[in-house]
Amino acid sequence: MSKLEFGWYLPSSGDTTSYAAGPHVVPAGTEMFDRVVQAAEAAGFEYLLVPVAIPCWEAWVTTAFMAGRSSSIRMLVAARPGYINPVMLAKMVTTFDQLTGGRIAVNLIAGQSEAENAADGIRYGKEDRYALMAEEVAIMKALWTATAPLDWEGRFHTLRGARVVPAPLQQPHPRFYLGGGSRQAWEISAAHADVHLFWGDRPETVAEQMTEIRAMAEGQGRGETIGFGMRLQIICRETEEEAWAAAHELVRDVSEERSAAVRANIANSVANQRVQALLAETGGLIAPNLWAGLAKARQGAGVAIVGNPTQCADVIQRFIEIGCHSFCLSGYLHDEEAERFGRLVRPILVERNPGRISPL
Repeated sequence: MSKLEFGWYLPSSGDTTSYAAGPHVVPAGTEMFDRVVQAAEAAGFEYLLVPVAIPCWEAWVTTAFMAGRSSSIRMLVAARPGYINPVMLAKMVTTFDQLTGGRIAVNLIAGQSEAENAADGIRYGKEDRYALMAEEVAIMKALWTATAPLDWEGRFHTLRGARVVPAPLQQPHPRFYLGGGSRQAWEISAAHADVHLFWGDRPETVAEQMTEIRAMAEGQGRGETIGFGMRLQIICRETEEEAWAAAHELVRDVSEERSAAVRANIANSVANQRVQALLAETGGLIAPNLWAGLAKARQGAGVAIVGNPTQCADVIQRFIEIGCHSFCLSGYLHDEEAERFGRLVRPILVERNPGRISPL
């Protein structure tokens, strides 16, 4: 069985306990970033997801800066098709890898908002972005494992004598993560991802999708290589009543205008549409202590684990039992929620999964 791993999230647009109040209740910057990263390391989180949406601070600069101010946590930083030449991106990754002693992983993102792509000047539509990402990942892997300068003739890129210095520290190269619900995302994961992250759904639905993605990976000779995980929010308190109060406070006074804007912004995202469908279908509670209510106010990871420590551990355990081993979590405020997870939830999971997760 795979070791269990837990990742946390850096809210680089700011932090809050109320979406109606906005993300700048706790402003982005070094002071807040330090608190979150230090809390995540102290709680035993192994990697840190850094977002790339338009309101967020630039992810590569932020992760490089925070890697120098931390000691153990691995940075999960985005590779997006069309943003950075793949040879340069491969060199950025391995430079980061060497300078941090192997503390980088790559988050593959292609299916984000069409409006954000247009705002960033990305001219490719969704299908072309996935095709471009597949080619660019293949180029990076080829560069990292080549024993001679690389020639490449592809649909999007032509290279003559390309090489990357330094070589990767992690062998054969840093790990790839991908979160997405579309067929194109599944195909990229089947071919390249070390971990496919689901965005939150009922465990039985996730189990069915895992079976399908693993079958696709088997066609690539990677059936035993690909792993699975969950990208979820967590709202844990000493009592269930306190947890639900905190959850409802996050979306209290969020206007229908905002909710409609969220839905419009993610109209072409299968994963986001699934979360919105779960919210519409259930009103929020999609399984015991698993709540889609945050999708009223935000895109992306709109499903949250809500409850007391045992209930939160129960939800995570259900996903462990269907075969998930990686959990990328976040919560509000992010430093405080990381501390609660390490103190209240992680010890329960350590006890239930001997040998798969180390005690603090």
